[in-house]
Amino acid sequence: MEIQDLTKTYQKKNVPEIRVGDTVRIHFKITEGAKTRIQAFEGLVIATKHGQGLDGSIKVRKVTDGVGIERTFPIHSPLIVKFEKVKSYNPGRAKLYFVRDLVGKKKKKVVETKSGQTWEEPTGESEIEKIEAAKVAEAEARLAEKEAKEKELEEKFEEAVASHLEAKAE
Repeated sequence: MEIQDLTKTYQKKNVPEIRVGDTVRIHFKITEGAKTRIQAFEGLVIATKHGQGLDGSIKVRKVTDGVGIERTFPIHSPLIVKFEKVKSYNPGRAKLYFVRDLVGKKKKKVVETKSGQTWEEPTGESEIEKIEAAKVAEAEARLAEKEAKEKELEEKFEEAVASHLEAKAE
């Protein structure tokens, strides 16, 4: 098996061209214990490495509550379900590390263009449906368990009332 064959098997198809300056929303799978959920991370692409190749990655920065958060995403990671290109602008630079120091009006971008490119893993929708189905099944199981406990408590209460009435009658 050659390297090109391995690359083709693990490489995602139709990934949108993500460049520095694009604002992207990345949906990726997070596993917490036995539960799996999909979380979105939206921010500005400040750097790309190794292009669209199998080892390609992007560094995305967002600011939440005044704290800058940067995260590096491998483009062809199996954990990434969906890429959405929200908007883009051409910064004229290869890396936007200077954005880390900008605050307020200086941070605003002058020329922005909206573009709605989306890339989605073919199994992404089925993955989301599986997660939602698991949540529904878990909720139904909890509801059934709660109803069983309530029924058991109701029976105990009726027994206690009956024994109390018998004791009172004697």
